[in-house]
Amino acid sequence: MSSYTPGYLKLLKTGELNKRAERLMVILKDCTLCPRDCRVDRTAGRLGYCRSAYLPIVSSYCAHHGEEPVLSGRKGSGTIFFGNCNLRCVFCQNHQISQPVCSLKEKEVGFERLADIMLELQSQGCHNINFVSPSHFAAQIAMAVDIAASKGLRIPLVYNTNGYDSLDTLRFLDGIINIYLPDIKYSDDNAALEYSKVADYVKHSRAAILEMNRQVDELVVDSDGIAHRGLIVRHLVLPNDLAGTKDSLRFIAEKVGRKTYISLMSQYFPTHKAPEYPLISRPISYREYEKALEWLHSFGLENGWIQYHSSSDYYRPDFEKDEPFKGD
Repeated sequence: MSSYTPGYLKLLKTGELNKRAERLMVILKDCTLCPRDCRVDRTAGRLGYCRSAYLPIVSSYCAHHGEEPVLSGRKGSGTIFFGNCNLRCVFCQNHQISQPVCSLKEKEVGFERLADIMLELQSQGCHNINFVSPSHFAAQIAMAVDIAASKGLRIPLVYNTNGYDSLDTLRFLDGIINIYLPDIKYSDDNAALEYSKVADYVKHSRAAILEMNRQVDELVVDSDGIAHRGLIVRHLVLPNDLAGTKDSLRFIAEKVGRKTYISLMSQYFPTHKAPEYPLISRPISYREYEKALEWLHSFGLENGWIQYHSSSDYYRPDFEKDEPFKGD
C-alpha cells in the first residue's frame, strides 16, 4: 500500500472534516448541492430533480478492474455506484440505476453502512474508493468519510462525476477528495439540452474542472503507477461530433493545462433512448475517433489514455513512431 497520506486524514485530526460534513448536510434542507438548485428539503423526504432524499442510495459496490490503469492497478478500484443522477442522458449506459423506472428507496443505506462499505473495499486491497455519480450525494459522502476515516480509512478518494457540479459544493470537498475524475461531455449547450436535458452544462462543467484542478493539480502516481492525487478528465466521443470534442480538448489544453491527463473514450453505443435520436443512433466510426485523436495531438495534450473500439480496456497509443502517449 502506498505511504501517501490522504488530505482527509489531516482534516480529521483537526476536526475540520466533521465541520465540512455538517455544513454540507445543512445544504440538504434547501438543496443546492448541484447546479439544479432545486431548493427542496431533502431531510424531510422532498425530492428534487435527482429524485433522491436524505439517505444515500448505493446500487452496488465492487473492486472494479475496468477503470484507467492508474486507478484500477492490480487490485482494483473500490467503486461505489450511487443511484439516481442530476442529468438525464438519453444514451446513458447505466440508465437502470441513474434513471430507474421505479424508486430505488430500498437501496438507501445509512451513513455508518456507507462508511463500512468503504472499509470493506479497503480491506479487499483496493487502491482507492471510487464514488460514481456522487454529485447529488456529496453531503452524505462527506459524512460517511468522516466516520470511515475515524475507523481507519486511509486510501485515496476518487470523485467520479458527470461534470455537472456546483462550485460551492466542490469547495467544501477541498482537501477531502484526492482524485477528481470528471466528464467533459459537451462544448455546446444545445447538444447538452437535447441529449442530457441540461441547459447550462458547458459553463458549470468547465468551471468545475478548473476548480478541481486548482484543488488537486496534475496527476501524481506512486512507484507502482497508482494515482494518489490529481485530475483525470474523461471525454466520450459521440457520433457526428455532437460532443464538440475539438472545443473541449482546446479548453483543457488552454485553460487547464497540456499536462492534464485525458481519458478519450470510444465506447459509445446507442443504448437507452438513443435509438430515438437519429444523430446518435449508431456507434462512432473509426474515422470519428481518429479525428478526435488528431485534435488531442494537435493541442499538445501530453498525458492519458485512448480506448480501442473493440474493447473497454485502455491502451497506450502511438501518434507517431516512437512517440507514445504518456501515462500508461
